[in-house]
Amino acid sequence: MSHTALDTASIETAITSRMSARAFVPNAVPKATLERILEVASRAPSGTNTQPWKVYVLQGASRDDLVAKCCAAHDAMRADPSLAEEYREEYDYYPTQWVSPYVDRRRENGWSLYGLLGITKGDKDKMHAQHQRNFKFFDAPVGLMFTLDKVMGRGSLVDYGMFLQNIMVAARAHGLHTCPQAAWNGFAKIILPHIGAGEQEMLVCGMALGYADAADPVNGFHTPREPVVNFTTWLD
Repeated sequence: MSHTALDTASIETAITSRMSARAFVPNAVPKATLERILEVASRAPSGTNTQPWKVYVLQGASRDDLVAKCCAAHDAMRADPSLAEEYREEYDYYPTQWVSPYVDRRRENGWSLYGLLGITKGDKDKMHAQHQRNFKFFDAPVGLMFTLDKVMGRGSLVDYGMFLQNIMVAARAHGLHTCPQAAWNGFAKIILPHIGAGEQEMLVCGMALGYADAADPVNGFHTPREPVVNFTTWLD
């Protein structure tokens, strides 16, 4: 195997310029570009090369119809909170009990974003509208849904994370941005039939993909990262 250095600057820029874009322009993304991104992403490692990912690409009418269905369900849940029991995630993405430092980072993230958007604490109408932006793919022209066969083990979710990261980094090489979205997971009973997924499949997450709207202030929001010293233990 060659030890020749790759284009370090380009690789690092693709990684560090990745962000969760929350506003997109409507420009279409060529199918050939999407195919190339997925082809590159498929080089992600997976345990014993199981390659557990299944991808559904939504554009045009299929995207718009799903947006309409999930926005309607989101509005119905607000009107009748008891409906939340109908829309439950198949796996726990977030902890059932939050503790520090994770809850502190979560709160900082939420209120920093809302502050940028002028949404104050207790403004339920604006909070609902902003949350519903998830179910519009933040106006991105491409929506991706990712599923996993239920027979697979928890380790496949680790494999999946590497595959998703590859998609997001590869998208940057084409001038595209993304937003990975666990928000869709609760609406799996709507999404899975819509995309034609089998009964053995579980929704992992969704993702918005397109060209970020540079003029929208929301895309100026960049989450902080902990310094290396805070999460690394060096053993000699």
